[in-house]
Amino acid sequence: MSKKTSYLLGILLTIIIGTILYYFFCCKPCLEAANKEAEVENIVREPEVKIATKNVFSAIDSKSSLEFNSSDNFNFKGSAFSLLEPVSDDLKVEIEKMSTYLNDNPGKAIDITGYYTSEENNTSAFPNLGLARANAIKNYFVSHGMSSKMINTYGKLNDDLTPDDSNIYYGPVSYSIITKDENDTSEADALKELHDEIIADPLVLYFNTASASINLDVKQREKIFKMVKYVDKLDSASIKIIGHTDNTGNRENNIRLGLDRAEFAKNYLVSNGVSSSKIKTSSEGPDKPIADNNTDEGKAKNRRVVVTLN
Repeated sequence: MSKKTSYLLGILLTIIIGTILYYFFCCKPCLEAANKEAEVENIVREPEVKIATKNVFSAIDSKSSLEFNSSDNFNFKGSAFSLLEPVSDDLKVEIEKMSTYLNDNPGKAIDITGYYTSEENNTSAFPNLGLARANAIKNYFVSHGMSSKMINTYGKLNDDLTPDDSNIYYGPVSYSIITKDENDTSEADALKELHDEIIADPLVLYFNTASASINLDVKQREKIFKMVKYVDKLDSASIKIIGHTDNTGNRENNIRLGLDRAEFAKNYLVSNGVSSSKIKTSSEGPDKPIADNNTDEGKAKNRRVVVTLN
């Protein structure tokens, strides 16, 4: 082998060895580091595993320290206000005990606070989903011997609640047994003000010719809640729904149409947890217009249902 050939081979060998060394000491560590960063990034991007919130039933009388507890509670589907069945036997036993205690102690009352999250959609007739849920539980208590006069309902936003994979909220509610002051007349005064307010400004629903649904705004939902609150506290109180029509057609048919509209509104309220025994319906047909029936605009105003108190 000539000196020139040996020289060229030496250069080639040096290049090969240098390339190998460069790969192992420079490229390979960089690639490994990049792969590790990718792995870390993938780990970070993995969805967070959320554990469903599960609140148990607990009602405590702060005055006597008496407690009613159950490992279960009332549960609700996401964006829903109907109780999920079945209710556990253990919870039923505690409800029966609490009902007996409250009935034996008329100076006591129970506050029910229903919770909801900002991710849920309120389709109820109440101002918020928490109130609708509290009302559903109130109805359950009443069906098990408790008087609605000793139950107060509230609604509150709580974004700390987490549903399970089936979108079920476990116990989105809290309870507190309170003692009423016999000399306190504020509740009676508030009910009188509530009555006068509702009578002065009743809920009015307008109906198109083929209305098949009721969509309430926030103020209308608030009026319904106030009416329910009022009739819950007074045995003699009830909600009055009166149907009205324009003057199209004969009076007999319009009286029937007005009653159909009143019954439609009643069924809507009942489906939202308002007791049917607390609702009375009637029809005035075309007899009490509030606008000129000679115009389409006037007729539209006359096709209405008025929801108020007896």
